[in-house]
Amino acid sequence: VQLQASGGGLVQAGDSLRLSCVASRRTFSNNAMGWFRQRPGKEREFVASISWNGGMSRYADPVKGRFTISRDNTKNALYLQMNNLGLEDTAVYYCAANRRPYGSNDSLSYNYWGQGTLVTVSS
Repeated sequence: VQLQASGGGLVQAGDSLRLSCVASRRTFSNNAMGWFRQRPGKEREFVASISWNGGMSRYADPVKGRFTISRDNTKNALYLQMNNLGLEDTAVYYCAANRRPYGSNDSLSYNYWGQGTLVTVSS
């Protein structure tokens, strides 16, 4: 099973970016999915999660109102739309699949992880 994250890059503060994550070899349509990030010198942290059918999502406080998580089960894909990016959003972003249908901010509940995509926000 592989989760392939993409869409990272170098942007300026205030810009937008959309991350994608595509699953191969199996479907995660019955599993919640999530995005985590690891900022320089920090531990990995929760960003957002979405339930198996997209009906429920949750966000970490620092990204509420700026980031939107979505999924397309027909494409086995997960997305993270990031608007009004700030310097503090610079991080490696990871997508992950949860063991259960409803998301969590607990990284231990995710058993499949992508390789990460780097987002760098400059001033």
